Amino acid sequence: MPEYQKMRVFGRVQRVLFRDSARRRAAASGLTGYVRNAEDGSLEIVAAGDGAKVAELFEWAKRGPIFARVDRYEISAVSFPETFGDFIIKY
Repeated sequence: MPEYQKMRVFGRVQRVLFRDSARRRAAASGLTGYVRNAEDGSLEIVAAGDGAKVAELFEWAKRGPIFARVDRYEISAVSFPETFGDFIIKY
């Protein structure tokens, strides 16, 4: 199973272009995975690729785009039975 890094971001992180900004940054860095709004109001980013690029994406996500407010975040390693060919927004 492929190993991915998962980040959950809490705060005012939905409806502020966070998903699209994360997708563009991840795709530009050659990462695979996804970003989505979670039902609990958090944002979930799951990424794989060059470790330094994943770290850069997560470092950016600690602040987020303009108008976002990040109160806290959690990072963990996860395994998925599927692989992602690119970086997508999941709905």
